[in-house]
Amino acid sequence: MTHGSLTDYTLPAPAPADDDGVPRAVALIGSTGSIGTQGLDVIAQDPARLRAVALAGGANTTLLAEQAVRFEVEAVGSAAAGQEELRAALADAAARLGRPAPRPVLFTGPCAAEEIAAWPGADTVLNGITGSIGLRPTLAALHAGHRLALANKESLIVGGALVKAAAAPGQLVPVDSEHSALAQALRGGTADEVRRLVLTASGGPFRGLDRAALHAVTPAQALAHPTWDMGRVVTTNSASLVNKALEVIEAHLLFDVPLDRIDVVVHPQSVVHSMVEFVDGSTLAQASPPDMRLPIALGLCWPRRLPGAAPACDWTRAATWTFEPLDEEAFPAVRAAKEAAAASPTHMAVFNAANEESVDAFHAGALPFDGIVDTVRAVVADYAPEHVLAEAGHDPAPTGLTVDAVLAAEAWARRAARARW
Repeated sequence: MTHGSLTDYTLPAPAPADDDGVPRAVALIGSTGSIGTQGLDVIAQDPARLRAVALAGGANTTLLAEQAVRFEVEAVGSAAAGQEELRAALADAAARLGRPAPRPVLFTGPCAAEEIAAWPGADTVLNGITGSIGLRPTLAALHAGHRLALANKESLIVGGALVKAAAAPGQLVPVDSEHSALAQALRGGTADEVRRLVLTASGGPFRGLDRAALHAVTPAQALAHPTWDMGRVVTTNSASLVNKALEVIEAHLLFDVPLDRIDVVVHPQSVVHSMVEFVDGSTLAQASPPDMRLPIALGLCWPRRLPGAAPACDWTRAATWTFEPLDEEAFPAVRAAKEAAAASPTHMAVFNAANEESVDAFHAGALPFDGIVDTVRAVVADYAPEHVLAEAGHDPAPTGLTVDAVLAAEAWARRAARARW
């Protein structure tokens, strides 16, 4: 069995001993974001099974403090606030909520999320931050021996072999709805019975538009996703299909299925979250209304299910589900990501960093919408790891992959992208 392979998901992996009435202790990275707040909703729903013990939040220090007080956590981390500011925010939150002033362990500065990810009082970590900044917390959680419920796909995508080498079998559980669906469906067969994985995409707000029409869309239009409520970067990535491109690479790394056996199909209703096709012609699909609380709950409780985590499909009402092929001419991100992933261990770090910079440029008015993926492809085409990494003092070979090498590739990509506008 290889680390992170699909065989980790075909049968229930050993779970922490939570049948004795002791809830799983959860540390949340990105607790003030979309995944983090929904994760706390899930935890609050069933305190007999789950409890929050540590939180790392973003710039919203007020919300982070309120969460820490409400859940009475043991540790709080913030990269945005100093110790005194965070301590004052906790005192203010306690006064507003009528609670005793808490005294959690505080971590501040750039390593705060890593400290929370490795918190010894946790046995499960939910990494819900956005972007490759999640790589170090992901590695910290794995090195600490915690089960990792991973919503931060970028850390796996850019970290690649680093993350897979750090993860023991069954230690990493996907939280993205598509990969949670695949993990569930893969339990219906063995590794050698899998023909291909099929990821579904809503198509975003621009489904059906051609490249000429995409050139004129606005940031406000890009953020008007028809199904999901997500942050700016993920919502923009969904509109450009970059998010789906990243998910294809994530599926490849999680389940050890070759890239040419991973396909994308457009499913506007977002009820079938992904499918596994087996060699006998059978296809298993996971279906549920679009609600991230379900995959979050499954990620936290894997391999068990949390009763009532989210509403089920209403089979008493008529409904129609449609599936369409992906228009790769208008949305070339999936093909571009597959090519990058096949090129070298650090090409996806370049792909992701160039995209993050391009999304910012699009929202700042410096780049048209179709220029996002065009810029990513151009930067990836210019990337030569044997030169870029060697100049930075890193070994470009796969056996030499390190966090610093990944970060060096990213830094080059950000400079190269910004030089184009």
